[in-house]
Amino acid sequence: MFQNYIKIAIRNLQKNKAYSFINIAGLAIGIACCLLIMLFVAHELSYDRWNPQADRIVRTYADINFGGNQFRLAVTGVPIGPETQRELPDVQSFCRFRDYGSHLVRKEGEGTQNFREEEVLYVDSTFFEVFPLAMASGEARTCLTQPNSIVLSRSKAEKHFGSAQAAMGQNLIVENESTWKVTGVFEDMPANSHFQAHLLMSLNGNKEILESPPLWAVSNNFHTYLLLKEGTSFDTFNEKFNNLSRQKIGQTAAQLLGLSLEQLEATGQYARIGLQRLTDIHLRSDLGVELGPNGDIQYVWIFSAIALFVLLIACINFMNLATARSAHRAKEIGVRKVLGSTRGALIGQFMSETLFMAFLSLILALALASAVMPWFNELTGRAIQIPWASPVFWGLLACGVLITGFLAGSYPSFFLSGFETIKVLKGQLGRKAKHGSLRSALVVFQFATAIVLIICTTVVYNQLNYIQNKKLGFQKDQLIILDDAYALGDGILAFKQEMLKHPGVESATISSFLPVPSSHNNTTYTSSREFRQDNSVNMDTWDVDHDYFKTLGLELKEGRLFDKNRPADSLAVIINETALKNFGFTENPIGKKIYYLENAPTADTKPGDFIEFTVIGVVKNFHYESLRTNINSLGIFLDDSRGLITVRYKAGESKSVIAALEKQWKAMAPTQPFSYRFLDEAFSRMYQTEQRLGQIALIFASLAIFVSCLGLFGLASFMAEQRTKEIGIRKVLGATTAGIVGLLSKDFLLLVGFALLLATPLAWWGMHKWLQDFVYRIDISAWVFVMAGLAAIAIAFITVGFQSIRAALANPVNSLRSE
Repeated sequence: MFQNYIKIAIRNLQKNKAYSFINIAGLAIGIACCLLIMLFVAHELSYDRWNPQADRIVRTYADINFGGNQFRLAVTGVPIGPETQRELPDVQSFCRFRDYGSHLVRKEGEGTQNFREEEVLYVDSTFFEVFPLAMASGEARTCLTQPNSIVLSRSKAEKHFGSAQAAMGQNLIVENESTWKVTGVFEDMPANSHFQAHLLMSLNGNKEILESPPLWAVSNNFHTYLLLKEGTSFDTFNEKFNNLSRQKIGQTAAQLLGLSLEQLEATGQYARIGLQRLTDIHLRSDLGVELGPNGDIQYVWIFSAIALFVLLIACINFMNLATARSAHRAKEIGVRKVLGSTRGALIGQFMSETLFMAFLSLILALALASAVMPWFNELTGRAIQIPWASPVFWGLLACGVLITGFLAGSYPSFFLSGFETIKVLKGQLGRKAKHGSLRSALVVFQFATAIVLIICTTVVYNQLNYIQNKKLGFQKDQLIILDDAYALGDGILAFKQEMLKHPGVESATISSFLPVPSSHNNTTYTSSREFRQDNSVNMDTWDVDHDYFKTLGLELKEGRLFDKNRPADSLAVIINETALKNFGFTENPIGKKIYYLENAPTADTKPGDFIEFTVIGVVKNFHYESLRTNINSLGIFLDDSRGLITVRYKAGESKSVIAALEKQWKAMAPTQPFSYRFLDEAFSRMYQTEQRLGQIALIFASLAIFVSCLGLFGLASFMAEQRTKEIGIRKVLGATTAGIVGLLSKDFLLLVGFALLLATPLAWWGMHKWLQDFVYRIDISAWVFVMAGLAAIAIAFITVGFQSIRAALANPVNSLRSE
């Protein structure tokens, strides 16, 4: 019986090639889209699951509102790990990470070439106890116990020494200063980890740890992970930890401010240390100072919904076309029923045909997904692979095809098998089938989904365009950044002066920070020689040279810039408008004093322990972080810095300036790597997630519209075919081509218009919620909805109009003769 069903299905496919193409192509595109997005979603949800202890690991975070600024940071202080393990027996182990940024690394020996390594972490010796990576060489338990010991990933061991075994016991020179001994090699970290590391350096003997005060909620620079004992409830431990953190932060407040925790919180300021699960970090953490760019659970749900809707649109096409073609198969059904076929047998036949088409669509979808996977990985920034060897994958795929087949074929099967034999053989079906309200509802759903995607894509692109073109308070174009300027050593000033001679260079500066994503140095300053909660301001602090403001194009609100002829400017500061407000310097700020205490305050702290700085200028607020956040307090100081060299070049001179920079660099530092980037590109990378969202939404919106139009094209073809005799009579009676086109298109365009009415409020609500993530955002304009509606109507009219014009231009003599 089943073999007979397949034969009939193949015969029908061959007989109705256009119908078969539309259905199989539509389903294949829907399945391929769904497959790609589901693989992406599965990859996102798998982050950190490679760790067998993932469910027992938590990370501490800081939530601080103090000195006019609010921070939610993935880093906390030095003592939190060891003190939590000591105070709470539920903690089996802890591990701290310290990220000092990229390092220059070379093999020991004269004249060896330096390499810039990006993914470098300083870690406790317990790293491999908390994150049990496989070891290629060395002992995981002891390899990080000694000072100046370093463990490499296999790829870096092979890069520097040829093999994992050859690396063992060798020395590496880090930052042209210190010698580190290779004591282990681990297998490269899985891609689905919220952090990546290729060089692990021992924290044993770390100066920052040794000199850090034993206080919670201060000097927050370490990512701290706690491994809980088996059987420990997260909720129970979280409650214990919260009690401990309040006790410890209370001690900090008493020592630094002379206030109890309750008194501090009564002022509206607070400091809290919390916990988050390891498996929540990648998709549910929106903290500052992360170890790498995170995903967003919101986008996972959005992409899942897009995949589902594209697949539903393809299934709806199948349902609509199958029911629209009912008149073509009505007599076949009537004859089968007369010959004794039961309704169940007919349902089985139609479902078999649907599942057969779904199977063909699956084969085509797998070929499509495999072909576009490299492009999809580039688009998403992931390294996803189709798990061909996984039985689970094939099992889920089989279930998916069955569900898709039943979803697409259930309604047509029951609809067609339910025809009354007498009426079918009398030819009384056509008019009833022509006005299916369910079919109309499904068309509305298809186009409402497509219109929502069009609107969302437009809003995302408008917000990104706003970000790219918003006045940021500095000039980000025509700036080249040279990293690792300290590699030039004492020749850094000579390098800058040499580059200023180039005709394509307008100015250059040496500084510690730039308005691009980086870890900022945040410090508390006071407005008097005492440390109180009501006179303290947390400021980001940058060290710059005299040419910084000119090179970056920053605007001064009042006061003056740093002057080479004024040595006292080494104790001067230029603050931004946010700091001005938070210090309360509303009138005559120039000449006001701010103070810095180098060590944590104690009962013995005296006024003379504070370092005094004089405010000489106020710079207009400029955006140096994401537009999702407010502008924090900033203090800019004149000081020697060897972090970054930034060069402003004349328009059209980028290639010649880069060539000159590289030539000069190699002349002065031949063994040091030359690395540059453009500041505007570095700034744009802050919005990489949104850019990818916009691209993915645009692509799948286009596919949704294409699949919808495939179905609409098929429907229009069958509707025109059913009304062939009517069209012929109308033409004989004098109807114009335009009138017939309007008649055939009107119903479809009304459905698209109704879809627009449904889609508009849904799209507005979704985009309004998404824009709330940005402090600086666009308003959703009415023209977005008008444009989306006109685009949908135009696309639908072109699709339907083609068939309508073709039917209207047909010779009525042929139409009536064939009828």
